[in-house]
Amino acid sequence: MPTKPSKETLGEQIRRARIGKELPLRELARRLEKSPSYLNDIEHDRRIPSEEVLVKIAAELDLDVDQILAAAGRVGGEAEEYMKSNPTAGILFRKVSDAGLDEKGLKRLLLQAEKMIGERDTGLEE
Repeated sequence: MPTKPSKETLGEQIRRARIGKELPLRELARRLEKSPSYLNDIEHDRRIPSEEVLVKIAAELDLDVDQILAAAGRVGGEAEEYMKSNPTAGILFRKVSDAGLDEKGLKRLLLQAEKMIGERDTGLEE
């Protein structure tokens, strides 16, 4: 089950996780093969990295990739391809967006989707 969405910005989440792991900015930059100033810009919400960099940051800091991508306003390349090949998925997203569902409504919808996926994966789907 997904973790609770954070009210922190993308940069705040990354900085908190990095400090929590007692990992200096320069060391994280070295591991990611990025400059410390680039990561500093991310932590201060002056820059939004690519999906590839976000996935690497999440792995290094043991963060939930879905939450990090969401905080960055990204759905991920696979999800984008899925929406392109399944127009109903895009329609669903737009309807949810247009309705302005609050967090409670979104969680209910997510739980329903997870239930449907579980039923499909166990062969219980009608």
